[in-house]
Amino acid sequence: MKSQVPPNESSPPAANDLDLPSFRIDDSVPSADVSRRSRKNAPPTRENHGVRRISGVIDESLIDDDAARVVKKLTRAGFEAYVVGGCMRDILLGGRPKDFDIATSARPEEVRALFRNSRIIGRRFRLVHVLFGTDKIIEVATFRRSPQTESPEDGDEPGDLLIRNDNVFGDAHEDAIRRDFTINALFYDLDRHEILDWASGYEDVRARTIRTIGDPFVRFREDPVRMLRAVRFAGKLDLGIAPDVCDALVATREDLLKAARPRLFEDTMRILRGGTCRRSLWLAWDAGLLAVLLPDLAALIDDGQESTRSRATLVWRKLGALDAVTKARGTHFSDEILCAVLLEDAIWEASGHDRDRVRAVSEWVSSVLDRIAIPRRVSEAIGRLLHVKAKLAGGKIPSRLVRSDITEGAVELLAIEALARGESMAKVDALRAAVEAAPRPTPVPREHRGDSLRPR
Repeated sequence: MKSQVPPNESSPPAANDLDLPSFRIDDSVPSADVSRRSRKNAPPTRENHGVRRISGVIDESLIDDDAARVVKKLTRAGFEAYVVGGCMRDILLGGRPKDFDIATSARPEEVRALFRNSRIIGRRFRLVHVLFGTDKIIEVATFRRSPQTESPEDGDEPGDLLIRNDNVFGDAHEDAIRRDFTINALFYDLDRHEILDWASGYEDVRARTIRTIGDPFVRFREDPVRMLRAVRFAGKLDLGIAPDVCDALVATREDLLKAARPRLFEDTMRILRGGTCRRSLWLAWDAGLLAVLLPDLAALIDDGQESTRSRATLVWRKLGALDAVTKARGTHFSDEILCAVLLEDAIWEASGHDRDRVRAVSEWVSSVLDRIAIPRRVSEAIGRLLHVKAKLAGGKIPSRLVRSDITEGAVELLAIEALARGESMAKVDALRAAVEAAPRPTPVPREHRGDSLRPR
């Protein structure tokens, strides 16, 4: 049975809700016994290869019509094609997926030739985006297999398992078992109306359990970003984490520093954008991942656990408020605002409350660039947001107020903090109305623009 985990909040947490429990579960569901051997000249995937076929559990009306058209066009052209991954997981968990991915035996160039409304993207992973309208994309990927065909022997040191190239094409069963978690390895056959399950993912979805395909210590060392994905799925989908996966998170957390820094930044932002960041970041802190990525923030939280009036408590309340506002809006804030919510208290704690907020942010960000590649546009905007927020915090509306992205963002930061503290929103509402009525600044001609984005 899964132990209690932090609930999905629709409102900021109360003080007595902040002592959140662990996310371990009992090992009641056996791990999938998945072979990772190399298969040369493998027969077509429709042969067994240990697959389990499950019929009658998917409501096909929930599958996007355009995704279904892509699959059918590929199969009519003689290729294998399936709806795969997170969309299948979300349907089985009772959700309504936003994105649909396709896996196929067709190579990227063959997919591109079939669909005029498509383009090939990516370097590390070559994918095809099939475009529908102006903003809808169906992602099509060719079946791949793990480039590492042998696991270390029992008792051997795994060594450097980091995957640096993952463009080795394979068959459907190889593509399934190279994925990270069993719940993400479900393929749906639209012709036969059945799920193809090579990794016991269906049982894990029903048990609401996160397990890796194969040894979690090996899988996390192959791609350390999978650790962030584990806590994101656990928080977003309200899932438990299997004990061996939990142990591997703690044991291999330092390997996060081997991952590409832009990927670490992007997956951190995915956690913040999802509307359940408080849960996911609590799990990341509990497993020690946060101490590797953002040690100043983790130390602030560690030091403030005994007090309900500490900055650590405020951090969790802000994240709970951010989740509540994100869900109410139906869309996430910009990366700049999300980072400012997450990092503001750690910045002031580390900078000794330097009155020059822009400089304090710049110095703090430079100290974490070795861990997570915060883009310059984001770091500079954080400094300006916090600078303007401090000016507006007194509640007095400036006489020379101008409307800009930074001013509007600063008001949103004030609203999130007021919600986190349980304060009246009257001052924030007055500020928001004044900003909406204020004129926008006159654009500066390009030839007169300087390099600095610091506020004048």
